[in-house]
Amino acid sequence: MSTNQPAQAIAADPGGATDAGVPDARRRRTILVTVCVALMAVIASVSGLNVAQPDLAVAFGASQRTILWIINIYTLTLAALLLPLGALGDRWGRKPMLLTGLTVFGLAGVAAGLAPSADVMLAARLFSGVGAAMIMPITLAVITSTFPKEERGRAIGVWTAVAGGGGVLGMFLSAALVDVANWRLLFVLPVALAAVALGMALRSVPDSRETSGHAFDTVGALTSVVAVVGLIFVLQEGPERGWSAPATLLGLVVGALAAVGFVVRELRGREAALLDVRLFGERSLAGGSITLLVVFGVQAGIFVVLFPFFQAVLGWSGLRSTLALMPMAVLMMAASGLAPRSAARIGARLTMATGILLAGAGLALMATLVSVDGGYLSVLPGMLAMGLGMGLAMTPSTEAITGALPRERQGVASALNDVTREFGTALGVALLGALLSAGYRHAIDSRLDGVPQGPADTAREGVANALEAARGAGSHASALIRASQESFVDGWQQAMWAGVAVMAALFLYILTRGPLRPAPVPEGGADATEAADAVAS
Repeated sequence: MSTNQPAQAIAADPGGATDAGVPDARRRRTILVTVCVALMAVIASVSGLNVAQPDLAVAFGASQRTILWIINIYTLTLAALLLPLGALGDRWGRKPMLLTGLTVFGLAGVAAGLAPSADVMLAARLFSGVGAAMIMPITLAVITSTFPKEERGRAIGVWTAVAGGGGVLGMFLSAALVDVANWRLLFVLPVALAAVALGMALRSVPDSRETSGHAFDTVGALTSVVAVVGLIFVLQEGPERGWSAPATLLGLVVGALAAVGFVVRELRGREAALLDVRLFGERSLAGGSITLLVVFGVQAGIFVVLFPFFQAVLGWSGLRSTLALMPMAVLMMAASGLAPRSAARIGARLTMATGILLAGAGLALMATLVSVDGGYLSVLPGMLAMGLGMGLAMTPSTEAITGALPRERQGVASALNDVTREFGTALGVALLGALLSAGYRHAIDSRLDGVPQGPADTAREGVANALEAARGAGSHASALIRASQESFVDGWQQAMWAGVAVMAALFLYILTRGPLRPAPVPEGGADATEAADAVAS
């Protein structure tokens, strides 16, 4: 049995609290700003180093594999620890967990910025991931445990907007710093955001925690960590090492066995389980999780395609390429804020279905219109449709997940939401990236007639390799460049049409099995309100 203590904890802090123990409107706004600043620090660190890979390689004399591990170890640690640390936050207290996470994250960021070697950088990034895993689920759990039901959807919409669009903003600022200054300054923004969030959290965030009659599910926590590490390792390393490489296959076997063990353990644990997997039989949790998995997978896959298009095909700099993504990010953030109103009027299911339909249409537009000569304008309409669609789909999906678990498990609910995003991102990068590469290689083979063997073999490895090979191709240079660019567009179209098919399947699933409209909040006190929080199944 679990008991809820947030109201008592808030009431003990009179600054900004109402008589009912709920923070007043002004303090709720401050709390929302605080958790969004903390979330922005985490999100900015996910993608920031992508724009500085050449600089890191030169600074540390490191191989490309080492640089990729410097980037990926952060997301791997973050994803692996989300569930256990989210559950610990529910028990230990959400405010202490948030403050500890911000401290660890900030110190690790300082260490990364001053790192004298690749080994030190790897360790700093690992601890940054630990701090981020303490922060990220707590930010959403603070919202769901603090905001009243009638305001929770709007607050989640703001959180979703930061989570969805913050990565693009972080990439833009990172690219600007790398272009005009030094890669070490990339860590200034996350550290500064963490410091600001820490100061605000000390003053404004209430401490809410839950008590449970069951011991912490240590076995479930450990098996979840092994499962996530194994499966995300496969998705990150498969394209680099090869899908049949021994390390890849070992990661797949270990991850799959641990995932099966986790499910078996949680089914037996029932109320004592870290995550009651039986809840996935309900519309809200299943629909919300699948939607976020697919939407974030498609979004990540799109970025894998767009950056080479902007840089290798259009010849843009990293900063200009990131700036080109801003219309999509801004529209996504705006739509995330509007989604709660739409869900209140037409229901979560139709709002999610509309967003999925728009995102799928955006993919189809890009697949149909993209061309080498058409440039940026050939992909902009699809980007805008995708931004609008993803924003509409993400907020009700997030609210469906958090609403499916009881209030005393909001740290777990928030962590599940975040793990789903991370898995979707890794899956999208791996699958859409593989489709793009396969389509490119197939298309360029028929365009290399007459090109010398050496440059032709190099060009088959990728469009960036082809541009490099063109320097030594003599009179064939212009033909090789054109062939690689057109082949990239062919591969792009193949990947986008695969994305359209996935989005179409998701659209049909949500129409038939998506969350129903939440029941209206009845009169009758806390018990009735808690009952109304559950989304109809």
